[in-house]
Amino acid sequence: MTDLALAVDLGGTKVEAALVDASGSVVPGSRSRRPTGPRATPDLLHAQLIQVVRTVLSAAPDGVVGIGIGSAGPIDHVAGTIAPVNMTQLHGMPLRDVVTDAAARAGLADVPVVLGHDGGCLALAESWVGVTRGARSSMAFVVSTGIGGGFVLDGTLVRGASGNAGHLGQMHSDDDLTLERVAGGPASVEWARAQGWAGSSGEELGASAASGDVVARAAIERSARAVGRALADISALVDLEVAAVGGGFSHVSDDYVGLVAAALRDAAQLPYARATRVVRSGLHGDGPLVGAAALVLD
Repeated sequence: MTDLALAVDLGGTKVEAALVDASGSVVPGSRSRRPTGPRATPDLLHAQLIQVVRTVLSAAPDGVVGIGIGSAGPIDHVAGTIAPVNMTQLHGMPLRDVVTDAAARAGLADVPVVLGHDGGCLALAESWVGVTRGARSSMAFVVSTGIGGGFVLDGTLVRGASGNAGHLGQMHSDDDLTLERVAGGPASVEWARAQGWAGSSGEELGASAASGDVVARAAIERSARAVGRALADISALVDLEVAAVGGGFSHVSDDYVGLVAAALRDAAQLPYARATRVVRSGLHGDGPLVGAAALVLD
């Protein structure tokens, strides 16, 4: 019997699928992706899912044990629908049913199909085969265009009442802005430009900071400080042992994760919260797919 899962990851820039085996490894050569973006429509995404699912399943002649889906949220875990913050035309889309249909068109039916939000999937992946493995209380999250994550406590993914636990980007930060509007990549670029910096992307921001630009460096430090303070609050609530940081903007400087860790220690009011370790994600781009597969494998 096969020990493979079909993993599907829907994010703000792409929908991706791959086969993942029982050890938590993405099967080489099985990955397929198509672009999404803020203008993605249900019909377009359905067509793209049919393509990527058919391509991936062609690499699994013996089938798969199930399908795990990680999606940008919020999601409705019970109904199987999604309402991604940055893809408003997809609000209400029955993603679980659409993926089930795409699989049936490729000849796969009667397997479990499980939907989770992408931050929770990342946390599950890190706890299964990544840098938080063995921790009793862990969080994994991304700092990118948006900020989101998930919790694993005593080996169990914390879903919450609707399946959306871990949307830390919508916590409030400075000046009543959300954390995402302070610390996310585009928000940091916007802040730097308002201070006179002339660039237009996170990559340029990192390069400018590395070259000694004071404003670019200040934007990076502002982001890390806000994230670290949020983690201090979260750790006070749930007593985190370790938090894993991923996402494109977390690579804006070599010391970004260290800056976050220092900000957590400075902001934490209680010794156990200050003891929370902050580490870089160990799964790179495979994390969301591995976590989606873990919904049916782990």
